[in-house]
This record gives sequence, structure tokens and C-alpha cells, in this order.
Amino acid sequence: MAVRQIRFEGDPVLLETAAPVEAFDASLATLVRDMFETMYDAPGRGLAAPQVGVSRRVFVVDTTWKEADPAPMIFVNPQITAHAEEEALGTEACLSIPDQSFDVSRPVWVALKWQDLDGAWHEGRFTDVDAVCICHEFDHLEGLLITQTGTLQ
Repeated sequence: MAVRQIRFEGDPVLLETAAPVEAFDASLATLVRDMFETMYDAPGRGLAAPQVGVSRRVFVVDTTWKEADPAPMIFVNPQITAHAEEEALGTEACLSIPDQSFDVSRPVWVALKWQDLDGAWHEGRFTDVDAVCICHEFDHLEGLLITQTGTLQ
């Protein structure tokens, strides 16, 4: 595993729509392992591949590791299939925009369809901080930064 360099605001890769993952191979597994290592080192709760310079539709999330046992989640080619109409306003930070926080309104729940490292499809519904983190990382895959979706605090 390796800690990769996090890309910061101003890097063009962060504004690209990420391409779908097509090869479910050892290089994808290495990327994901490195992303977890980078996220934990930063320390963050989520990290999208564009944030380490790879324009592919993959992100990792672990919202519990700072307070409890780690619960790492991998999302390859994620698709938001439904979301709550009700939104909640919260404060978010981004590893690609250090030392700043933003107020962002996010759905209180989100339903997702995604693939795992073997290419198998899964579906799930996420609430609370998981939903917030998933929406934040999904935005990165769409080339959106928190500066475009939130208000500087």
C-alpha cells in the first residue's frame, strides 16, 4: 500500500467527470488499497479517485473509524438511484480544500447501486453521515467541488 498525493483545488482532474471503471483487476484493487491508506493518513472519512489524480468512478468511505471500529466501504461505478426530498444542512470539509469548512445541504438519505472490486452489483440505502459522505464523494466523480455546492463557513 502507498499513500498517494492528494490533489488540491485548482487541479483540472478535480473538475472532470470521471470515466467508468471497466477493468476489475489488480490495478483497481491497488488503487483502492492506496486510497484507503491515503484517506486514513489525511485523515478523512471519504476519498474519491480523482482526489488522487485518477479520473475513474470509484470512491471509498469509512465514517466510523475515528470514533469506533473501522467500517470501510468501496463504491465502484456508483449510481444514485433515489434520494430523500428532505434535506439537512451540515458543515463539511474536503481533503482537496484543506483548512476550510462549508455549509452544504444534502438529502437525509440516499439509495445507491454500485459494484465491488469483483464487479458484482450491490444496492443499499444510506442515512446520516454515510449519506452525506457518499453524496460528497459522488460529487467528486461528477467533477463538482464543495465550493460549487456549499457556502464557505
